[in-house]
Amino acid sequence: MSRRDTHSSAYLDAVAELAHALDPALLDAMARGLAAVRERGGRLFILGVGGGAGHASHAVNDFRKLCGLECYAPTDNVSELTARTNDDGWETAFSAWLEVSRLSERDALLVFSVGGGSRERNVSVGLVVAMEAARAAGASIYGVVGAPGGTLAQLADVAILIDPPAELRTPLVESFQAVAWHALVSHPGLALRQGHWESLERGSASALR
Repeated sequence: MSRRDTHSSAYLDAVAELAHALDPALLDAMARGLAAVRERGGRLFILGVGGGAGHASHAVNDFRKLCGLECYAPTDNVSELTARTNDDGWETAFSAWLEVSRLSERDALLVFSVGGGSRERNVSVGLVVAMEAARAAGASIYGVVGAPGGTLAQLADVAILIDPPAELRTPLVESFQAVAWHALVSHPGLALRQGHWESLERGSASALR
């Protein structure tokens, strides 16, 4: 069996193609937008479901620690999220959380979604309602998404579209969501400090001079 016949080879080839297809201008624009949120005293709310919820929790840590950006993920509060889902339904769980948080025009959403949400297709409607609430409040919306026709791509101020082969859509979109937010938290226009290991490496290099 040749290298080209393996799943792993096809996967890595798709990763390389997607990386080259990413528009760096969109990452730069998102970094500028998030820096502006910080400068005006706004907060960043990061939303995702499934793998996107895991990304949200990780990204909150990075944006707070490395960028000094006040940041929250509704899915980190399991008790509130499940209480709202149980009592009032999934569709309003995020939007009600944002309402209590007094979402305003100073704030922003960052949404991780494979499909982008759609009322018509009944896909990730909780994210759709949250994005509609953000738009009504005048908050900025940013996202990394795998579908051009969903609500996220339509409503976002800046949306980074990942367009992988259909048979690898979910794993590759979710992989590049992590690539995108790590590019942001290390962006010189947004980051206020380096990560721990980068700081250690810089110190070691300085000591050798």
